[in-house]
Amino acid sequence: MECSDVELDLQRSVQAVLRELSAQVPALQSNQGMWRWSLHKKVERDPTKSPMLVRILLRELEKAESEDQRHVIIPLLHTLMYVLTKATGIPGELYQRTYAFCTRLLTLPTPYCTVALDCAVRLKTETAVPGTLYQRMVIAEQNLMNELYPYQERVFLFVDPELVSASVCSALLLEIQAAQVQQSPEACMRHVVAHALQAALGEACHVAALHQKLQASPRRILEHYFHAVVAAVEQVASEGSLSRAGYLERLEEIYCSLLGPAATTRQHQGGGALQEQPLSTPLPSPYITFHLWTDEEQLWKELVMFLRPQSQLRLSIDLEALDLQGFRSDRELARVSVLSTDSGIERDLPLGPEELPAPGSPEMERGGLQRKGGIKKKAWLPDCLTPAGGWDGPPGLHRRTGRPSGDGELLPGVSRLHTARVLVLGDDRMLGRLTQAYHRLRKRETQKFCLTPRLSLQLYYIPVLAPQESAAARQLELGELTELAAFLGRVDPWYESTVNTLCAAIHKLAQMPPSLDTPQAVDPFLLDGITYYIRMGSQPIYFQIYMVKVFFSDPSQDPVEDVFLTELKVKIQDPKGPKDGFSPRRRGVTESLGTELSLHYQKALLSHRPQNITVSLRATGLVLKAIPARDTEVSGTALCPPTATPVADHTCLNVSVTEVVKSSNLAGRSFSTVTNTFRTANIRIQSQDQRPLTLSLDKDSRRTFRDVVRFEVTPCPEPSSGARKSRASWLTSRGQKLMETTQAKPKPLLMPINTFSGIVQ
Repeated sequence: MECSDVELDLQRSVQAVLRELSAQVPALQSNQGMWRWSLHKKVERDPTKSPMLVRILLRELEKAESEDQRHVIIPLLHTLMYVLTKATGIPGELYQRTYAFCTRLLTLPTPYCTVALDCAVRLKTETAVPGTLYQRMVIAEQNLMNELYPYQERVFLFVDPELVSASVCSALLLEIQAAQVQQSPEACMRHVVAHALQAALGEACHVAALHQKLQASPRRILEHYFHAVVAAVEQVASEGSLSRAGYLERLEEIYCSLLGPAATTRQHQGGGALQEQPLSTPLPSPYITFHLWTDEEQLWKELVMFLRPQSQLRLSIDLEALDLQGFRSDRELARVSVLSTDSGIERDLPLGPEELPAPGSPEMERGGLQRKGGIKKKAWLPDCLTPAGGWDGPPGLHRRTGRPSGDGELLPGVSRLHTARVLVLGDDRMLGRLTQAYHRLRKRETQKFCLTPRLSLQLYYIPVLAPQESAAARQLELGELTELAAFLGRVDPWYESTVNTLCAAIHKLAQMPPSLDTPQAVDPFLLDGITYYIRMGSQPIYFQIYMVKVFFSDPSQDPVEDVFLTELKVKIQDPKGPKDGFSPRRRGVTESLGTELSLHYQKALLSHRPQNITVSLRATGLVLKAIPARDTEVSGTALCPPTATPVADHTCLNVSVTEVVKSSNLAGRSFSTVTNTFRTANIRIQSQDQRPLTLSLDKDSRRTFRDVVRFEVTPCPEPSSGARKSRASWLTSRGQKLMETTQAKPKPLLMPINTFSGIVQ
């Protein structure tokens, strides 16, 4: 059968996306990313193309599976799932084929099986209850309060005004504001009702009349039908209390009640016989808040304010310690574990929901002040509640890939109903600031324990550079300031094609003059790219955070501790270095070149055998890099294989030392510089001749330490490691051996950055 023009057009667009995945030009310097965006726009403008596009994507997926072209499987699968989330009227046969394909991928190693499992779970839910994925996404992203699905999400967009130009900030803010003007709560509720009825009733739904009726309905009526639709969907999707037939019957009742006699007339006319061109039900972009990062505690404050309005009403008496005050002294941290709370008296039994007294009443105060029962002991946080298990997932691997932890209950009565998606725009310097904020946040959590039980924290990163005057400076910045973005693009091709391409697009959009005739963006490319990344980027890659302890030449100045993520650069006070073949004429010149450094480090070996090395040399500078420059390295210095085992479980720094080498020949003595490289997990460096050093963290001139005589670099441990040691000491007072085993090696602090697939080999 010959293909139609529409199908050929979609096929060409899909092939263009596949060609982008095989392109060798870095996305940071190209115009990639437009084909994926235009493909989704085609089906958004004409929803009748959705089933055709699903068939094409399925055909390409099955072809890639048979030809073992794994590098295109995850991008095509994400593209397919994004279409299925928004579309209606997809035949059940296509859902079954997609589900069968995902189950076959479960035999592959990670990340393929991980992504396939997530897609299979969502497909099973959508097949049983059409419209569930769309409804849950809109309710969570737009914070539409509903008791049956109380989950809430928010996107926090952070931009450092010193690293990103004002024109870029204005361009982003313009697209965000233009989209949110059209996304009022009433509009989002209309979309949820219309999409659910379309997905369930199919051709029997009069789409034009439905949209017209919803548009004319007042807010009170709209809220009534919104809650009725959500209740019908969630009762089947979550509880399974209704059958598929009962679910369709319930939505048909809502449809007839909403349209009135028009719905009955429509059914008598033959359902879809006179069906008009289907109207597109848009998927609103997430609710995004734009922040200029000017305060060190800004991330913590925004997360607390996100949780505060709803959290104070949900706390039980026994969990009042988890209230979001967050600024009380540690001694006021209440107990979260009570060995015995049942006094055996009937009046002390917990009341039912209908018997609870009003907040602030004398009964509530007496219940909170006079409640006594059994022996109370200070509770130690279980492993599932520590930051390692709560936010970072499985610990141990440098740049490890995995899935974020689930949203289930961590403590009785406390569920993770909130998801904070923190998106940072900038270069490696912005990631350095995020690392500092993340470390402070985790350290504060070990003392207050306010956010972890209630919040799922997801981190996202889009590279953005300030425009430079010269092309040479531009290329230099691309190489120096986007090392982590380049690494993410190497290990995840879909991140390279979809996210890294936004860097060039943002600069082009910022250079365009604002249009006064069209204040609202018609097809916002940047916002759509950000939205796609936020929704589909669910596989984090874990990066080791390193801690540096700095000692100064002034003995009265206390040592300073800081953290870095990508790079630590050391310069000597005298920046002048020798040139190759340089022959000094007077003695003592070698003493003026660089400084004598003492290096003590533990060599990184795959065997994990400790090998301590101490060496003294004269150097003009050195650089410690945590991000590998090539993707051919293995394990601790670069990628972790998808099937990584504890054998590859070590964190490594690449150290490059510029050493001054003296040589003698017939012409006399000469001096040259040689760069030596080695790998280590920790290092201690000291200036022997008391010549001061200058340290720069994460390429940020604002994070510079001067007059340094010694510094130590180690993997940053979990802030809760000290608490776990105390717990071990208390529990093993009779068994010294177990205590020593527990204290042997603290867990490293890993920062996750979400990508589409994690690390692809």
